This record gives sequence, structure tokens and C-alpha cells, in this order.
Amino acid sequence: MKKFLAVLCMITCIFGLTACGSEAELSSAEQSKVESAKIIAVDYMVPYMSQFFDDDMAQMCLEYNKEEIQYIMESGFANLLAAYANYGYNVGISEIYVEGAGILSGVTSFNSAFDSIGEIAEMGEASAEVAGDEIIVTVPITGTIKNASAEFIFSNDIFLTVKAAALNVESTMGELMGKAALNTLLGMGTVFTVLILISFIISAFGIIPKMQEKRKNKNSSQDMKKDAVENTIAQIVEKEEAVEETDDLELVAVIAAAIAASEGAVSTDGFVVRSIRKVRR
Repeated sequence: MKKFLAVLCMITCIFGLTACGSEAELSSAEQSKVESAKIIAVDYMVPYMSQFFDDDMAQMCLEYNKEEIQYIMESGFANLLAAYANYGYNVGISEIYVEGAGILSGVTSFNSAFDSIGEIAEMGEASAEVAGDEIIVTVPITGTIKNASAEFIFSNDIFLTVKAAALNVESTMGELMGKAALNTLLGMGTVFTVLILISFIISAFGIIPKMQEKRKNKNSSQDMKKDAVENTIAQIVEKEEAVEETDDLELVAVIAAAIAASEGAVSTDGFVVRSIRKVRR
């Protein structure tokens, strides 16, 4: 019985995980909005935005602000849909709403992609993804040079406002391999550069103590030279003082002898010279 319950719990968990991994089915209203977004993207937005492959058209459009371009586009689509209705064509869409800022950025994206993809040769089947309050529609584009994918972001409401537009150029296998090789070279180059830098830093650890020792020896040599100079100066000063002292003693003896001779004394024992002052004339 316990084994049966364990197997039953395992099967339940497996089915639960499978249910979590699958996408939730859209309601009829959501599916209707998705289909309308696809129609707007394929039949209206791609043909309209592809006119900005021309540089002059793109430059003229970019001279308008977002409010002006929004009014121009919505008015143009309204007139086109009204003309379809007058001729009896029921396209299932009454209005097309856009955001000016998203259209202006889309004009730049479509214009810059023209040199890469060339003219549009064919449009594939559009796919849509519901992401919260947005519906993202992707339209495969086959160009005369390269392929691309046009991407339009709609508001997930009754208005289906086109919030952003872009034309993304697909890279070829050769370009992808080239980018991968370039990234590999950049990564390996960065690693080797860092390793070389680390080796230089490590080798500098052996040079720094030698430089410090050399500087220390240089300072010691300078200190020794300084001490030698100071000792020499001190010896010269001492010698000069000794010479001056000897000269003073000799002068005292001469003065004492002169005084004794003038007094008629036989010796200079009774004479004491206290000080000697030089008189300048």
C-alpha cells in the first residue's frame, strides 16, 4: 500500500511539473487581440516603416516631435481604413493607435538596417507572445542581402497601441563565428595581459629590497662623508684655538719681560699679566 501511494505521488508531481512548464492557453478575447496585433504588424506597420529605408524620408520624419508623428500616423491609418471600408473591405480593424516616441526610435532602427538587409523580398508568418500588459509580435523578414526580424510591441488592451518598433538584423553563421573568435581572442588576451602584469609585479618584489638596500648604503655613505667633514672642521678649529693660545702665552712672556726691564727687575716673577687688549688706531 505504501509503495502504491509513493508511485501515485510521483505521478502526480510529474503531471504537475508538466502543467507548470506548458504555456497557459489564451482566452478567446486574448487570442482575438493577438490576431489583431499580427494583422496590424504585417499589413500596416511593416509596409509603413519600410518607407523609412529612404534616408530623406527618415530625416523628414525625425524632424517631427513625438506628438506630431503620432497624429500623422494615426490620421493616415484612419484614412486608409476608411477607404477600405468605402470599397467594402472588412479588415476587422477600425483604428490603429501608436506612441510617437516608439515610432521615432523605430524609424531610426529601420533606416539603419537598410544597408544590411537591402530591400524586403518576403515576409514570413508572424508570431506573437503575450508578456503581461504587452503583446510582442515578431515578423520574419527576408531581405535581398540579409534576413532580419521586425519586432513590434503592443499594449495588451482594447486599443492595441504600438509602443515600440525595431528591425533586428540577423547575423550570418560566418559573422557569429567571427564574433565568437573575437570574443575568445579578447578574453584570452585579457587573461594573458593580467598574467604578464602579475609576473612583473612578482619580479618587482625582488628588485625593491635591492633598491632599498642601495638607497640605505648611499645614505650611510653620505652620513660617513658628512661625519668626516665635521671631524675635519673640528680638528682645524681646535688647532687654530691651540695656536691662538700659544701666541697669547708668548705675548704675555714678552710683555712681562719688557715691564721687568723697564723697572730694573732681574726676573719677571713679581709680574702677572691679567689680560691683553688690542687697541685699534
